[in-house]
Amino acid sequence: MGIGMITIRPFEEADIGAVAAMEAAHRSRPWSEGVFADELAAENRIYLVAEEEGRVVGFGGVMVVGEEAHVTNLLVVPDYRRRGVATSLMRQLIRGSVAAGARHLTLEVRSKNEAARRFYSRLGLAPVGVRPGYYGDDDALILWAHDIDRREFWEGLE
Repeated sequence: MGIGMITIRPFEEADIGAVAAMEAAHRSRPWSEGVFADELAAENRIYLVAEEEGRVVGFGGVMVVGEEAHVTNLLVVPDYRRRGVATSLMRQLIRGSVAAGARHLTLEVRSKNEAARRFYSRLGLAPVGVRPGYYGDDDALILWAHDIDRREFWEGLE
């Protein structure tokens, strides 16, 4: 799937270095290359990257267990935010999750990250709880969307 010059494609082993470097540059507690390698090798995972002219500018992943999909990670480099990249990644991750049998979607988001909270709200995710100190320096809001396999959910994403 392309968005202008942005392409969403499967996350490959060759992307690990670039993605780990993105994490290190933009996250206070980044995943290591080893964590990414383990995630790519694990069952029930879907990972995608957003790429422009061979440069990875974003990525995301989900773990599907039964009827639940858990977003494990989502990051778009600052220069590419507010261009629909994260939305495209999430739509593809949700489609893949539904194809793998998921009916519900969950994730944690930093309580202080207002932009991310608004983004996930627009995608139909609502807060259902808090994980105190989850990020060390911040609490996590637990967000859920139910019935992601229903037409009504997809109409809200368009």
